[in-house]
Amino acid sequence: MTREKAPYGTWKSPINAVDITKGANSIADLLVDRSTSEVYHLESRPSEKGRNVLVHTVSKRDIVGPGWNVRTGVQEYGGAAAIVSDGVAYFSHLDDGRVYRVEVGEKSSDPVAITPEGKPFRFAAFEVHPLHSELLVAVLEDHTKDVPSEIVNTLVVINVSQKTIHPLLSGADFYAQPTFSPDGQKFAWLQWNHPDMPWHGAELYIADVSISDDKILTTSKHIHVAGVHSKVSAQYPAWKDNDTLVYISDESGFMNPWKFSIRTGKSSALFPNPVQYDFGYPLWVLGFFPYAIIGDQGVFTAMKDGRSQLYIVDINQPSSPTLLLPNPYVSIAYVRSSSSEGKKYITFAGQKSTSKPVIVRMTFTHPTVSSNADVNFEILKESDILTVNGSPLPEGIISIAQPVTLKKPSGDPLYVVYYPPNNPAYSGSSIEGEKPPCIVHVHGGPTGLQEQGLDWKTQYFTSRGWAWLSVNYGGSSGYGREYIERLDGNWGIVDVQDCILAPQLLASSPHNLIDSKRLLIRGGSAGGFTTLAAISIASDLKVFAAANAFFGVSDLTRFAESTHKFESRYLDHLMGGSVKDVSGVYWDRSPINHADKIVTPLLILQGDIDKVVLKDQAEMIYESVRKRGGVVEYKLYPGEGHGWRKEETMRDALERELGFYERVLGLNTKDKAHM
Repeated sequence: MTREKAPYGTWKSPINAVDITKGANSIADLLVDRSTSEVYHLESRPSEKGRNVLVHTVSKRDIVGPGWNVRTGVQEYGGAAAIVSDGVAYFSHLDDGRVYRVEVGEKSSDPVAITPEGKPFRFAAFEVHPLHSELLVAVLEDHTKDVPSEIVNTLVVINVSQKTIHPLLSGADFYAQPTFSPDGQKFAWLQWNHPDMPWHGAELYIADVSISDDKILTTSKHIHVAGVHSKVSAQYPAWKDNDTLVYISDESGFMNPWKFSIRTGKSSALFPNPVQYDFGYPLWVLGFFPYAIIGDQGVFTAMKDGRSQLYIVDINQPSSPTLLLPNPYVSIAYVRSSSSEGKKYITFAGQKSTSKPVIVRMTFTHPTVSSNADVNFEILKESDILTVNGSPLPEGIISIAQPVTLKKPSGDPLYVVYYPPNNPAYSGSSIEGEKPPCIVHVHGGPTGLQEQGLDWKTQYFTSRGWAWLSVNYGGSSGYGREYIERLDGNWGIVDVQDCILAPQLLASSPHNLIDSKRLLIRGGSAGGFTTLAAISIASDLKVFAAANAFFGVSDLTRFAESTHKFESRYLDHLMGGSVKDVSGVYWDRSPINHADKIVTPLLILQGDIDKVVLKDQAEMIYESVRKRGGVVEYKLYPGEGHGWRKEETMRDALERELGFYERVLGLNTKDKAHM
């Protein structure tokens, strides 16, 4: 095949927005029935208005039909919306917030509600008592007074048979990850209080369990196991047996595995010397879990250079995690244990840099002195394959993620992921010496992480001759607590500096990869704030040729006063205090107060029912730039919240963004047949 040459950013690509969004189903959670070991997953379907469906993974059979949305609004980001136990599923239905029971067999009946009608309740993080299956513990978020400061989070017990709710634990601002010991006599949970997020100072507790004759479950003898408010975070508890509780703590500065013994009443690290990898990730979504226990061993995920690694760890004896399992997946989530026919398995959602996530069942044999571990990966759910008019994409079309560690002038590391322009039909630019325009992507959070699994949105641009740079700026997770804390008191400073510096370093020697005159910045949520800040309050406001901010924060004071409960005090850490304490800082770093300085063409995208970043954040800055005669475009998407869930929205947002960049840079857009 003869390869063409054409200016970067003008290449014709078979990857189009229609096909991307049609195949955009994603894995929203992974569930294993502890009694039957059957595997289920939650599937988010943009083509069905973004609803989540409970699916039997192997048979691909939907457990609930049209009209059911297995999703929860707890903490707005949700997660842990369902559990399957002994052939029965319990789930939250987003539309009314109630919990429903449904049998998961092939002849399953319609779901039946087990919580009261008409209550402003939300439920998540379900846990069935191992001996009394009619007792279901859950997080309850009460919106009777639906303002952030009045919303109440507790742990409750749902009596499935009686369809009643009884209080269990209250007093903390948040609860998560309730879990019973195998014999049901002990109970563990996480809790934390404002102004912390869970990764700042979630605390782990254990209590004794009592169940009365009339099936009222209570706890006593509460023991604080780990976690210190604003200093040390403990997350992800799981029972090895009735005596040993395993968990993840960042006491060393990195998220490492620990254990607590009921018998001795003491905690100890599973590694004799702290390992400088994070064996977990911030608890943004309640259903995430980074490891699973099989017998005396744990299979743990760890982040190295932004990629998931798999380690076998001995839980009984402290040892270094020297056993690294062969692993083709760059991103691993929802790790669960299961068994079948006497065999033990690890099941997880895994993603490669060249394919969408799959559900994997992994078996392994423990190595001996003379042999390595024998690992087998069985695919339970294949990823959706992107096709164009029924035909596969050309081989070699995917731009592979390239993790790069840059060095800042201070000597500190700056972590980025680079995607070069790539299309097998092209050998480069027809313009001698031309470097590609580069889209700088800013992830959300800001305590998030740009992972390296395949994202068709990125490929949509790289296959057209654009470079793509994702920046894991200071404040990102996956590189230890100190790296996260670089952003404490410095949001709008460190993140902006890093997102400006990273592409400039890649554009200069020794890299010389991109065109420093054609840099574009984009980001959503917290990434949207950084995008707006980079073009309004940075020291150099002419770095970027264009910007795309989607559901981004423009007024920090307004955000702190109006956002949802979960993040309503997040800015106390990020800004160095509350609005009351440092009001001047909030004003100075709010892009809305500096909109008169914006000279960069700006595209703003927003959902009209967003409860995290309200639409007035977008509309205020749009009106300010528009009234001054600046180049600004605004699109409001009906029925969308904090992130796009509908197929038509995803498609329009992608095509709109590409068209905006092309107009700003004056690229040739006459032939749109394949664009």
